Amino acid sequence: MTDASAPPPWLHLVSAFLAMETADSLVSLAKVCGGGSITEKVQRFIWDHCINEAARKGHAPYLKSFLKKLINENESNCSEVLDELYEQYAYLMTSMKSVKGNARVCKYITFLFPDGCLHLPSCPKSRKLMVPLQCSLNMLEGDTGCSIWPSSLFLSEFILSFPDIFSNKSCFEVGSGVGLVGICLAHVKASKVILTDGDLSTLANMRLNMKLNQLSTETDVPEKFSEDQNAVKCIHLPWESASKSEIHAFMPEIILAADVIYNPECLPHLVRVLANLMNQRKSFSQSRKDTSESSVPDSIWVETKVNGANEGFIAHVHASGKSDSNGHGIDSHKGAPKRDHPVAYIAAVIRKVDTFNYFLELAEQASLTITDITETLKPFNLLPYMQSYDRSSIRLFTVSSN
Repeated sequence: MTDASAPPPWLHLVSAFLAMETADSLVSLAKVCGGGSITEKVQRFIWDHCINEAARKGHAPYLKSFLKKLINENESNCSEVLDELYEQYAYLMTSMKSVKGNARVCKYITFLFPDGCLHLPSCPKSRKLMVPLQCSLNMLEGDTGCSIWPSSLFLSEFILSFPDIFSNKSCFEVGSGVGLVGICLAHVKASKVILTDGDLSTLANMRLNMKLNQLSTETDVPEKFSEDQNAVKCIHLPWESASKSEIHAFMPEIILAADVIYNPECLPHLVRVLANLMNQRKSFSQSRKDTSESSVPDSIWVETKVNGANEGFIAHVHASGKSDSNGHGIDSHKGAPKRDHPVAYIAAVIRKVDTFNYFLELAEQASLTITDITETLKPFNLLPYMQSYDRSSIRLFTVSSN
């Protein structure tokens, strides 16, 4: 049995291992494969498709942690453990050197398309899309940009689930981090992909990830971009110092951002960048206002998790365009917001209500419309094996210019 032909539980186990999910998650998935216990067959599969392969190029501390958990689990249940697993663990115990907190590792994020997705242009024939990403074990390295955050996973699922929204569109990401969103945009054949970040170490890591995914990169200013449609543009763009003319030069049709609403000090700069990106194309929609727009609420109830607890609050946002029953502007043919001017998609975990409300206030002052489309455009669950990824904590918003 190979990982490519493995049935779901086994494929989930391999995918979780390659994504460096926690040892607890891996043991849990291993038990599913074994019908409640980690049988010899499951151990042999782990050795053949996870440990033996990763021992040559994997991250030793991660392997050690997983093996320790796996061995302890079986020993506590008085179950047999393969000699190979014992031997590999002993080897790691005696040979492993200490690893600094900012060590880089390569994680493989595997998007698994469920039944019924073969019609999607984004779905490979294998129904599996694997994305290698170099990232840091230090969550704060590169001003948080060298780690994989839940909102970027959600935004990537959204892109792959609704490829028609982004195909043949000029797309611009604010705060691109490891570059996962950009890789997914390239996969669905966006006409132009521009990734930006304000941290130089994050930008360097992002470019490396483009190369790991066979994507060429460009770093010039917009007026010097080549005609290579496959090239991803990686641009150094600190929000606080970005000039209006610099921002206007990009002219995107779609703006994307993941987990950017967290630092109150940065929000005025973020909103200014968004407003400048939106307003440059505002004339596109001036003559196309729909006089039959239906009346929609000017507030929504947002449920989120704050300090681990479920909470809700009223967020004063607006919806524009023809509305569905939830007050969201939707094109019924494509399932996409109906727009003739730039729109931004922001995926965010609302950690502090006050911070989010501050963002809404700044957006209103900048004449930006915020719409919650979390319940309207739900992406497929393409990461079913990733137990560390809490999709329920993430909200998806659109931002457009009034």
